[in-house]
Order: sequence, then C-alpha cells, then structure tokens
Amino acid sequence: MRLEDEIKQTKPFTSEIQKLALNIAFTSGWFNTVFADRLKPYGLSHHQFNVLRILRGRHPESYCNQEITQRMIDKSSNATRIVDKLVEKDLVSRTEDKNDRRLVNICITDKGLALLAEIDAAPFPEQLKFKHFNDEKARLMNEWLDELRS
Repeated sequence: MRLEDEIKQTKPFTSEIQKLALNIAFTSGWFNTVFADRLKPYGLSHHQFNVLRILRGRHPESYCNQEITQRMIDKSSNATRIVDKLVEKDLVSRTEDKNDRRLVNICITDKGLALLAEIDAAPFPEQLKFKHFNDEKARLMNEWLDELRS
C-alpha cells in the first residue's frame, strides 16, 4: 500500500526525499510492530531478541554490556536493563570477569539457545515473508539502505 494511503495524507509531499524519509520511518515502525507480535508468544521484546542473537553469535564466549550495546540495532536501548530481564528469565548469565572485577561478562544460556532455535523454526508472519522480493531485489535494497547510512 502506498504511504499516502497508509497515513491518510491528502496533500502531496514537498519532495520525493521527504517522502522517502517518512516512508523509511513508517516502514520501520510497521516492521517493529509485526516483529513484536511474532515475539510476543515467546515473552520477548525485539530488543531482548536482538541481545540474545548477539550473544548466540559469540557463544560460547561472552560479551560485556558495552560490547552488546555496540552491536545492537537500536543503540539507544538500555542494554543493562535488557540483560537484567534476560537474566531473570534464565536466558543469559552474568559473571564477574576474573581479570577485572569491574567488568561483567554476559553469556547466553542453554535455555536462551533453545528459545532462539524455537523462534528460528517458527514460520514468519505473512507480512514478513517479503514475497515480492527475490534475491536481486533484496540485494539492491540492502545496497541502497547501506548507501543511505554512509
């Protein structure tokens, strides 16, 4: 659906660049809502899911909070608070660094790995299947988004 129809805008945008900026922001919000609905049955927010995936990528090694924050999709997220919630759920563990007691190492648990495997195996909602995209379109979109951020 066209952005104008989604946001019920009747006047034209001042430029295609303005429309692009709003379209990216709107699409990001839409995607986050659909993805949050996908994670709801597992009791996870998309921020918690992101942290679990970061830790799985490093498993069996650990990261400290600062390293997690550097790798997060939303850099403004509070990694400490997110990790606290994941510790409460026994999805990650937190241990003091043996060499530097000021550092805390965070590692995904077996329960966290199992939960990610379950989520990975679940079918994606219809809206997230990108059925209108083939590999070439996806590659081009990735290039354009990378270029936009550079």
